[in-house]
Amino acid sequence: MKKTGIFYGSATGNTADVARMIAGRLGVAAADIHDVASTAPSALGAYDNLILGSSTWGSGDLEDDWYDFIDGADALDLKGKKIAVFGCGDETMYDTFCDAVGQIYDRMAATGATMVGRFNADGYDFGESKAYRDGAMVGLTIDQDNHPELTERRVEAWCEQLKKEFE
Repeated sequence: MKKTGIFYGSATGNTADVARMIAGRLGVAAADIHDVASTAPSALGAYDNLILGSSTWGSGDLEDDWYDFIDGADALDLKGKKIAVFGCGDETMYDTFCDAVGQIYDRMAATGATMVGRFNADGYDFGESKAYRDGAMVGLTIDQDNHPELTERRVEAWCEQLKKEFE
């Protein structure tokens, strides 16, 4: 059976909450959920499937704990692994909505991994996002501030999709 690890950075707790929701839906053990603030990038190597999550801050920035982690992670050869990305943002940040998702996606795509987990952005109103490409988001985007009522349904749908893509 393929092993899945979830790696997240969370300043306010929203991204950590979503990481745990995803873990619950996919049956990922608590020991396989990692806060990037206290995890070495080399830990990615223990997993076949990786789910990476960050909130978006400021003018489209990664959550602070991601910077050192991703500098180490994008130097790894992750060929043969599948990576899905999720993130929390605020659609009122009209020109940077969930930009961190797009940034992680781009950095991890360069590692040779197979990127999975594209998701629709229906229900959100934003102008631009580094995560939005070819009519869809490159990963799951969550807005707990303005649309908490969409979170559970989105996580459930994305996880059902990942179950197929992670096979």
